[in-house]
Amino acid sequence: MKSTNFQNTNTALIIVDVQKAFLDKDYPGIKRNNLDAEKVCGLILNKWRDSNLPVIHIRHSSIDPSSKLHESKPGFLFNDYVLPQTNETILTKHVNSGFIGTNLETLLKDQNIKRLVIVGMTTNHCISSTARMSGNLGYDTYVISDATAAYNTIGLDGKMIDCEVIYNTSLANLNEEFATILSSEELFSSL
Repeated sequence: MKSTNFQNTNTALIIVDVQKAFLDKDYPGIKRNNLDAEKVCGLILNKWRDSNLPVIHIRHSSIDPSSKLHESKPGFLFNDYVLPQTNETILTKHVNSGFIGTNLETLLKDQNIKRLVIVGMTTNHCISSTARMSGNLGYDTYVISDATAAYNTIGLDGKMIDCEVIYNTSLANLNEEFATILSSEELFSSL
């Protein structure tokens, strides 16, 4: 791991889509890895607050009224582990990347933030797209592996791809190309 000082005000924690919809267990045949991801996000958030560093919460608002992430549904609400405080920024997006349709990039520029630590849901969707854009926009980007999770999915051949394969492949695809992948333990040792 490269030496990084996260105790720097130009480093922001970006919490993506840690919402109650991901707690639901009523998806037939769908399996999720890393069931403690939200808890780890909360531990990171608490450390971040203790260090008085910038925090940005991003939530997904589906335009599909039947989605568990639609603003009219209980799943839209933030997970209890990461409830925003009044002084923390909340952004709402309608697509995968936290940079699209929000003023995230403007906020980061206005606060002279150069480094992003990204946590949340899900590894292969909103975490991946947000981290890829972050890296492409020139931010020093970190994704915390145990503070994210993935679900299994049906491949193009009709066979189920295990959630661990999706998770590990997603993180491997991001690592050293768009972001540096760290565990929460590695992050905490730098705080």
